[in-house]
Amino acid sequence: MFIPARTPYNYYTREYEKGLQLYSNGVLIMEKCADLLPDHFSFVRGLVDSQDLSLNISREMLQHDRQLKLIAKNLEKKIKSELMDMLNNEREVYEKFFKSFGLQIKFGAYADFGAHKDLLKDLILFYSSHEKKLVTIAEYIERMQEGQKYIYYASGESIERIDRLPQTELVKDKGYEILYLTDDVDEFTLQVMMEYDGKEFKSVSSGDLELESEEEKKTAEKQAEDYKDLFSFMKESLSGRVKEVRLSSRLKTHPVCLSTEGPLSLEMEKILNAMPSEHQHQIKADRILEINANHPLFSSLSRLYENDKERLKTFSELLYNQALLIEGMAIEDPVSFSNAICNLMAGM
Repeated sequence: MFIPARTPYNYYTREYEKGLQLYSNGVLIMEKCADLLPDHFSFVRGLVDSQDLSLNISREMLQHDRQLKLIAKNLEKKIKSELMDMLNNEREVYEKFFKSFGLQIKFGAYADFGAHKDLLKDLILFYSSHEKKLVTIAEYIERMQEGQKYIYYASGESIERIDRLPQTELVKDKGYEILYLTDDVDEFTLQVMMEYDGKEFKSVSSGDLELESEEEKKTAEKQAEDYKDLFSFMKESLSGRVKEVRLSSRLKTHPVCLSTEGPLSLEMEKILNAMPSEHQHQIKADRILEINANHPLFSSLSRLYENDKERLKTFSELLYNQALLIEGMAIEDPVSFSNAICNLMAGM
């Protein structure tokens, strides 16, 4: 008999010297048994009553018992079934549960190279830009527009900060929903999952959002060719801190933003570099500095390239540091940044 716990009821409490006791009626008592309940479901408390376990058994033998593995598999299925029932029929209760144990479930989907992702992916909730509440990935897919290729997401420290990110402008303008990822493990979990129901996940900060029409692509290619020397100069001015400077197709009102190429995002970079490590080497994403050609600032950059390249270097530094601050990242030299702004204001 297995009794799932939706709230932390204590079905059986007792101290055991060895942590294990097997009664003659086949009830197995353990304080904690990773062989029965994996970490992602360790919030469950209950009783397992089996007539198939041998009474003459040690802890070592129990760990390799075939019946125990079968029981563990059935427990996982039962727990998921109970949680899915709560999700579908008691949504408010499930959302309260998820606020307490959702992080544990997301870690479970990421752990062991995604070995449990198929079991857990239906249980995960994220905040939605459209619904303004927690939604499942399946619910997101149900609302996807015709022809939409990707499940879009954005990462940040809070919902409020993510909602103001410049990188979200184009996706919102197209009417697409965005999942807001605020926990450190979120983006790692999605990368392990790779896709859901045949739809791949895509960050709003990734190199190419693939949202442009053919006409928009041709216009962007022509502009990129026209201003390639300007962007090459700005890249050199930043001394290897960015992989590329280019025109942005995702910005509408903001002048500048950072995007990335490759699997490592800026948010993942922050998380990995904050972790304790024996090595001093800092992990760095491939950063792209994107400039909005429709912003009034862009014409100033073009003029400076023709008439005042030294000042353009200063502008390049300012724009790069502004983009870092938008991402919630530290700038390398706050004093120089402050002085550059003051000098710019003094010259107005």
